Amino acid sequence: MRVMLKSKIHRARVTHANIEYEGSISIDKKLMEAADILPYEQVHVLNIDNGARFETYAIEAEAGSGEIGIQGAAARLASAGDKAIILTYRQVEEAELKNHHPTRVYVDEKNVITEVKSAAEALPLWEK
Repeated sequence: MRVMLKSKIHRARVTHANIEYEGSISIDKKLMEAADILPYEQVHVLNIDNGARFETYAIEAEAGSGEIGIQGAAARLASAGDKAIILTYRQVEEAELKNHHPTRVYVDEKNVITEVKSAAEALPLWEK
């Protein structure tokens, strides 16, 4: 088994950070659906602006809100306006690797989806 990228939301803008909340990242429901992220699923967050990387779990924010909220201790690692990449991974059997394709969701500065490259449209790097 290998751990492979399942999906990502690329260059999302953090809308707020709340250190008093008990933890997690709130993500616009439309973005979660496009990236195949479920509520309470583990995500990795990479802050493009300051280099911070952390793991947490996703919770749904209102669909169409554009919300990307960093909660709890992780709020010390991001500020409103920061750009972030949100990643999920899955385990893939060696025999399935050639058929593994991550979903990539691209957004604008207001976290509105501009493009989705679905699993079916992607080719693994070794097939290009």
